[in-house]
Amino acid sequence: MRTVGGPSGSEWGDARLIARTRRRLVLWSGGITLVILLILGVAVYLTAAWSLAQNATVALQYRASRIAELIARAPDVPFRPGQDAPLGPGFGGPSTGTLVLIVGPDGSVFGPRDIQLTGLPNATAVSAVQASGQADVRNAELAGTPVRVYSEPLAVVGGTYVIQVIGDRSGEVQILDTLLGLLLIGGIGALALAIFGGRLYADRALVPIRVSMRRQREFAADASHELRTPLTVIRGSVEHLQRHRDAPVGSVGSALDDIDHEAGHLTELVDQLLLLARADSGAIELERVPLDLADVAAGALAGLTRVAEEHSVRLEFDATPAAVVGDPTRLRQLVTILTDNAIRFSPAGGRVTVAIVDERGRARMTVDDEGPGIEAEARDLVFERFWRAPGAPEGGSGLGLSIARWIVNRHEGQIAVEVAPGGGARFVVSLPSAS
Repeated sequence: MRTVGGPSGSEWGDARLIARTRRRLVLWSGGITLVILLILGVAVYLTAAWSLAQNATVALQYRASRIAELIARAPDVPFRPGQDAPLGPGFGGPSTGTLVLIVGPDGSVFGPRDIQLTGLPNATAVSAVQASGQADVRNAELAGTPVRVYSEPLAVVGGTYVIQVIGDRSGEVQILDTLLGLLLIGGIGALALAIFGGRLYADRALVPIRVSMRRQREFAADASHELRTPLTVIRGSVEHLQRHRDAPVGSVGSALDDIDHEAGHLTELVDQLLLLARADSGAIELERVPLDLADVAAGALAGLTRVAEEHSVRLEFDATPAAVVGDPTRLRQLVTILTDNAIRFSPAGGRVTVAIVDERGRARMTVDDEGPGIEAEARDLVFERFWRAPGAPEGGSGLGLSIARWIVNRHEGQIAVEVAPGGGARFVVSLPSAS
């Protein structure tokens, strides 16, 4: 009997397991999103920085090349600041925002007039160019302003000049800072959404697991309950035999019959439990062969004739050929389960009718009884495991209809329960036709 109250220890254990699993799913979701955002953010930032630097360097190279052309045309004329070469700030075109200095072979510096050249030229860059003979590009800072310094050697008759072009990086730095801020804000927002979405997804994904764990718990409890009764009878009968171990077998009453009956009940119950367990794990493969459902049903009903006679129930069969593709063993089991269930619920002198017809491309089978029927609110429960209707006859396990539903589902069909014309229960099975 199930008690009413707070959750049991197993339920608390399941809840903790679900909570741990949810946290792990959320952490994995957030962690993977964070890694992706970091990789994308770093890639975007580095690509933008490289692109801006390349464009700025091209502008510096362009202006250096223009100055080099002037020097090459008149290498023997000494420079006079601001007169012989456009060394001042450039405006317009690709050289906008650049400033030029020229370091002569003797170390003299030529630059624009009226511009204070504190910190210029960049001596380190000049030394690097003179030592390597290659162009040099580096970032520096002048009076708190970030700049890019491009230095290029130019060998002429009078010696080697170093052309140094300075460009303001303030706009570039501002763009990169803005991009970094956007990436951080967008990344934090995306991470928050990923965590929130991961939690929602985890909750939805864990619903089947939660339901499965609950059903497993209920299944174990119901199976234990069903097994307890026959085991109790067997134990009582064995104790009776032990108390009368010296008595003849014929004088011990019904103890042996009880043991035999309950052992048969246990065997049937265990077989059904194993079948459902294998069905849940997907370990059962169905045979797919063309067959006539009417022939399969006729063979199944032949084995139920004695059961119907024992219950004083008349068994009627009305069928037309109905071709299907399926497993003959499982379909025969389906007919047996539904018909045996109808016989057990029918009163003495009643009638059970099995009818099969090919209807609009589907094989339709109905099993009618003249029993008490099934209440409307209970029709969704009849196929649940271990569910038994109030007042159900003794001997059932409550698993037969669950197996019947599994067989129908595996054959891509439908099964339902309705009210029979005589007021009893009608089970309706519809299977895809092979024709």
